[in-house]
Amino acid sequence: MSSFGAALDALDLRRGPGEGPVAFGGSLGSGCSGCSGSSGGAPGAGELLAAYRHGLFPLPAADVYTSAYNEAVYGEAVEAGEVALLPGGADPYALAWWSPDPRPVIAPGAVRLGSRLARRLRNRSSWWTSADRAFGQVLEACAEGRQPVWLTDELAAVMLRLHELGAAHSGEVWEGEELVGGVFGVTVGPVLSLDSMFHRRPDAARVAVADLGARFAAAGGRLLDAQWDGPHVRSLGAEPMARSRYLAELSGGGTGVLERAPLPAARLG
Repeated sequence: MSSFGAALDALDLRRGPGEGPVAFGGSLGSGCSGCSGSSGGAPGAGELLAAYRHGLFPLPAADVYTSAYNEAVYGEAVEAGEVALLPGGADPYALAWWSPDPRPVIAPGAVRLGSRLARRLRNRSSWWTSADRAFGQVLEACAEGRQPVWLTDELAAVMLRLHELGAAHSGEVWEGEELVGGVFGVTVGPVLSLDSMFHRRPDAARVAVADLGARFAAAGGRLLDAQWDGPHVRSLGAEPMARSRYLAELSGGGTGVLERAPLPAARLG
């Protein structure tokens, strides 16, 4: 086991803060012992997947100024042992790890569309959906114009590797052959942790979440993890779950194969 993996095993999230990062340091990956679908390791994926398995997700600093800000704000908490410092990485404050408590989660087959959108899908929509058809395009769209920058080139490259291994998935909404909405996330057991979404048409991101959730539910998934709480994810049906229970959910059994075939969005209405 790597020193990073050992540090994750030793991380006591029962004492970790509910708000703010629970750890700094480490790296996004270098080797992937235990990655599903890998043979002989998968450079650039192992540490990130291990973090998700421990209920953490990353927030990389986009530049040295953001790293310096992290140190200024959280340095005393790190020194006091209130926020963990993980091994690896030249600049520990360049990589923050979060595990909010409580965690906003959604039953995968029960994403709320709202009656108006559902009616529009049933009656007038020509949109269609897919899964894992355009993972790279979804990543690019989710990163486009976002401030502060968190989906760095390095993180995007590691996510692409996780997608190749079958651990990261995307949901897409299409209008003809134009990608108009999408979402992506990482699967751990029966949980799909949603990292980001985007839309180029009103409500297309919401449809992408509902579609990917329906596909995940059909494969045996139990939870969609919305990561960050707020009015938008609450409108999708998210409810708070204590971190202790969320961590227990991660250790549940895996899921079956995610259906990738094109499907009409109207079925969601």
